[in-house]
Amino acid sequence: MLERRRGIFWYLVIAFVPAWLIWEGAIRLGLSPANASLFQFVALPGAFFPAIASIVVRKWITREGFADAGLRLSLRRGWRYYLAGWLLPAGVVAVIALLASILGIARPDFTFERAAKLLAARGGTAASMPPGLPIWLPFVLLAQAAVFTPVLWGEEFGWRGYLQLRLFPGRPLLSAVATGLIWGLWHLPINIRGYNFPGFPLRGMIVFTVSTVLLSIIFGWLRARSGSIWAPSLAHAATNAVGGSLTMLLFATGGSTAMPAAPLFVSYLGILAWIPLGGLCVWIVATGRLKPAEK
Repeated sequence: MLERRRGIFWYLVIAFVPAWLIWEGAIRLGLSPANASLFQFVALPGAFFPAIASIVVRKWITREGFADAGLRLSLRRGWRYYLAGWLLPAGVVAVIALLASILGIARPDFTFERAAKLLAARGGTAASMPPGLPIWLPFVLLAQAAVFTPVLWGEEFGWRGYLQLRLFPGRPLLSAVATGLIWGLWHLPINIRGYNFPGFPLRGMIVFTVSTVLLSIIFGWLRARSGSIWAPSLAHAATNAVGGSLTMLLFATGGSTAMPAAPLFVSYLGILAWIPLGGLCVWIVATGRLKPAEK
């Protein structure tokens, strides 16, 4: 037990400290997390420290090795979980759009014309919409998620590949909740500067952390049932590429919303997403699917 606690301690130190220093350094150099595209590029190295922490701890601190790291693809056993994680964000976005319309929180624009005009105004150019964009863009985003899966492995190999397995052995739900809280806290330096919810730093941090708890349950399920860390890595990449991009495009511009705090609701990690994500979590927990599948 002492060895496990020592590993967790050093994992958290290595995952948090360098990432926070990189992000804070970028902010001090004048880069705003609210400018997500530019900030992401400069601050990207920080996102790999959960994986680096896992490697360092496994190899040199506890010397436990990588037997339970889930580095194999395990496609024959886990293909359905890859598919579930890859397609899940599209379904969640559909529920968010439906609920936002019914509740009068915001009006989704399925043509993406508002988003095109907003981006054009920011760039000082005329708005132009490629023909058929709403039809083929989701497929492009799904492909993008597959391409960027190794980048999100930088987080998942740490959170799901090490920490969530170690925090409370034999109690996967408690481990998932605790990992989700820690994972949310890890984003603190950028979220309080407007990275995920510009204009709502404190409330946004709370909403974001609830969402990371739900995602930890879902990603933990994908990890346990597929036997591979690559399934939650793909799901995480799809969360960003598909879920994040589509909600941004559908609900672009404040003028389309019926309430000032609409971004807290219609973001992929917002309050409306808790309904489909929470429903999936209830099913996972109620049916005991957080435990590894029998081989």
